Amino acid sequence: MAATILIVDDEPDIREMIGEILADEDYLPVLAADAEEARVKRETSDPDLILLDVWMPDSDGISLLREWREQDVALCPVVMISGHGSVEAAVEATRFGASDFIEKPVSMARLLNTVRKALASGREPGSTPARAKPTDIPEPLGRSDAITALRERAETIERARGHVLITGEPGSGRSTLARWLHAQSGAADATLHECAMGPGKSELAGLETSDAEPVTLILEHFESIGADDRAHLGRLLASASSAVRVLAITTPGLAQHAASGRFDNALYQRVAESVLEVPALRQRREDIPELVRYLAERLPVRENLPYRPVPVSVQNLLRQHDWPGNLRELANLLRRLLQAGSEAPVEPEEVAEILDRADPGNTLAVESAHSPLFELPLREAREAFERQYLITRLKRAEGSVGQLAEAVEMERTHLYRKLRQLGIDPKQVQEDNK
Repeated sequence: MAATILIVDDEPDIREMIGEILADEDYLPVLAADAEEARVKRETSDPDLILLDVWMPDSDGISLLREWREQDVALCPVVMISGHGSVEAAVEATRFGASDFIEKPVSMARLLNTVRKALASGREPGSTPARAKPTDIPEPLGRSDAITALRERAETIERARGHVLITGEPGSGRSTLARWLHAQSGAADATLHECAMGPGKSELAGLETSDAEPVTLILEHFESIGADDRAHLGRLLASASSAVRVLAITTPGLAQHAASGRFDNALYQRVAESVLEVPALRQRREDIPELVRYLAERLPVRENLPYRPVPVSVQNLLRQHDWPGNLRELANLLRRLLQAGSEAPVEPEEVAEILDRADPGNTLAVESAHSPLFELPLREAREAFERQYLITRLKRAEGSVGQLAEAVEMERTHLYRKLRQLGIDPKQVQEDNK
């Protein structure tokens, strides 16, 4: 299950930038601007890690850390964020239980490395890593024939330790299904590693397993596994002493790629002992009302958002949409409706406005010398081109800012600033491209 990280910083740009970076790495960021808000969100979000600014207007971070330590001996790891002149204070905070500190301006590599180490340390130094609790991960929701068949097959598979290939469209709930399988199986106490595969990556290097320490690997983007990880995984699966279970997540069509030689057929056959096909949301529209009710109740608790009733008229309207972004798109729509700040029932007009929003890629065309782009001042034309260029490349990267940074050869911190400057929302681009 993705780790929840509470980010406490009074500077909006830094707070939001860190949140975007962590979200792109599949963490769940929760933002707080001051100590008072941090107290509330710590209670409501139950974070796995807290990033805490040393200096804030209403209270310094060290005092807040001491307060939390006195209240809760099982406090999750806390990493201090120090600005210029506050490094000594951040170091001092380690005496009161802070696990580490990072300096401003925040280095991308330092941030992610510190977060990974802090999360690996668990709730207290020396404690075992937190396990995903079965109650934290819902079973596949819905009563449609498609989801009922999936749930029944998953319940059969969950009792075994076999490898599973999970296919489906992005956003359809494949990752959640994988975590649910792990949590519900007889191997729920196995160490869980979630890795994103990709060309040139080496996520599995150094991973060792034994019969005494079972491991479950959730491999995202399995169709893109690189040569190094392919070799490491092959050795793990071939080892007689290995106690590893693979839950591989991929897009439809991998079987055909394996059969035609475009994907390692031997590796495919090893991993695809069982196959689960997750239906797209448009294939189970009758489940949308139940999913909407679940999200409308879960999001306010999880993200400290106001609760808003979703009338039947709105639920029926949502059933008419094709949902190219699947469950992720539905959750993001509900999130935006709740973020409006109102507690009044959701109106159909609000939903229609969001669904009818223009494609963010609908910018000035540059293919023709007669394009309106050439009528603009140089600065405006450059911004228009940069916006169209980055949106196009972001779509190719399926909304991943990390992949985009590699493709356009920009440092990710600078890229995040450029995207904000141009008004580009990576999540919105990803949703609209699915």
